[in-house]
Amino acid sequence: MPAPRFYPALVAAFATSLVVSNIIAVKLVSVLGMTLPAAVFLFPVTYILGDVLTEVYGLRRAQQAIWIGFACNLLAVAAIWIGGRLPAAAFWDAGSYPGPAEASKAYLAILGFAPRLLVASFVAYLVGEFLNAWVLVRLKAATKGRYLWVRTIGSTLLGQGVDSVIFLTGAFAGILSLPTLLGTIGSQWLFKTSYEILATPLTYGVVRGLKRAEGLDGGEAIPRPTS
Repeated sequence: MPAPRFYPALVAAFATSLVVSNIIAVKLVSVLGMTLPAAVFLFPVTYILGDVLTEVYGLRRAQQAIWIGFACNLLAVAAIWIGGRLPAAAFWDAGSYPGPAEASKAYLAILGFAPRLLVASFVAYLVGEFLNAWVLVRLKAATKGRYLWVRTIGSTLLGQGVDSVIFLTGAFAGILSLPTLLGTIGSQWLFKTSYEILATPLTYGVVRGLKRAEGLDGGEAIPRPTS
């Protein structure tokens, strides 16, 4: 069977969305009265792409993409960490900051990672994404391949919910009060799930187009009509 043509591009988009989400998450934004990390606009894309990968290419290739995304994120974190600890040039960004010491502080303030947040992010990502893919496959079997919207939304409800609980609890338990923590978890879960629901028509179109182009459905070749 020929190698899937569009799989590498989807994996690249998946990994890029993950890495960029972790970089921009440092900024908090206010949306409809909810305080959320800026990454909330991009990170749900990883779940949408995860659904597409699982639906078209099967669980094994979806899991492969999840591990590739994890490796890319780990590489980005390591590179940022090393860059933050290299000695700054005396003239670095002198026009914008009082001096290299201040520039380095700005670099670390935006790109630095607290170990607790980093561990929480990695664990939440792996558990949430693998759960999302597994649930989608189980629902596909239960529905006999029908009702794609049930699979994408149902898997996201569980995957994003577990992701939010693990990350926010691991990162902010003991820092935020329990009511604030629970409210933040609920807000993120609601926003991300709503994002998936609104994107359902797009997901349908992408899945159908890829199945036709690749001749695959869940990693299995689609039978071609014989004359």
